[in-house]
Amino acid sequence: MKNGRLTGWLTLGANAAVLIGIVLIVIELDQNRDSMRAQTRNEMSTSIVQLMSMIASDGELASIRRRADVGEELSPDEMQRYELLTIANLRYWENVHYQYRQGLYDSPEFERQLAAISGYINYSARFPSYWCQTKHLYSPKFADEIDGLLGDKAC
Repeated sequence: MKNGRLTGWLTLGANAAVLIGIVLIVIELDQNRDSMRAQTRNEMSTSIVQLMSMIASDGELASIRRRADVGEELSPDEMQRYELLTIANLRYWENVHYQYRQGLYDSPEFERQLAAISGYINYSARFPSYWCQTKHLYSPKFADEIDGLLGDKAC
C-alpha cells in the first residue's frame, strides 16, 4: 500500500516537473521570437542607413540619383551606378517584404515602409521603366507588391 502511494506521488511529481519544463520552454521560445524580431529590425535599419549614408557621402552618386529620378540623361557609367543603387534598394525592399511575410516585421511598420517605397517609386521618372526591365529577377509576391504600388505606371 505504501509502495503504491509512493509511486503515485513520484508519478505526480514527475508529471509536474514535465509540465513546468514545457512552460519554461514556451517562455524561452517566446523570448527567442522577440529577440529575433529585434535583431531583424536592427539589421534592416542598419542596412538602409548604410545605403542612405553611402548616397549622402558620395556627391557624384547623389547627383546621379537625383538626375535619374527627374529624368535627365545619364552617361553609360552613370546609368550603371544608378542601376546598382536601384538593385540595392530593391533587394532591401524585397527583404522587408519577405521579413513581413515571415512575421518578423509588424504590420504598422510594414505599412510605413510601403508608404516610403511608394513615395520614391512614384516620384522617380526612371524607376518604372527600370522596374519593368528587371522585375522578373525578384520574387513574384514582391513583384506584385511593387506593381500594386506603381498603379498606372506598372508594366
